[in-house]
Amino acid sequence: MSGRIVRWGAVLALGALWWWAVLRLALVPGAGAVEGAVVAGGWGLSVLPVHCVPKTGAAGDVGAGRFRRVWETVVDATATARSRGGAASPRRRG
Repeated sequence: MSGRIVRWGAVLALGALWWWAVLRLALVPGAGAVEGAVVAGGWGLSVLPVHCVPKTGAAGDVGAGRFRRVWETVVDATATARSRGGAASPRRRG
């Protein structure tokens, strides 16, 4: 429980620091490199998890070849429906 509190405290503190730097950069004419570095670093950290997780370790990883298997299933189902004259058939019955 205490680990969760410490983690949330750190997240809130770093978020407040980032917003302070953003507002200072936007509103104070004398804001400089420190605020810019904090803002750029915070933005960079927000993008980091997207690019640094290996595909095999990502949550919801579906494995290689999944798209091909799904596509083949769709193509097979469409061909079967067409051969039976089902709903997927491009021919209209009149």
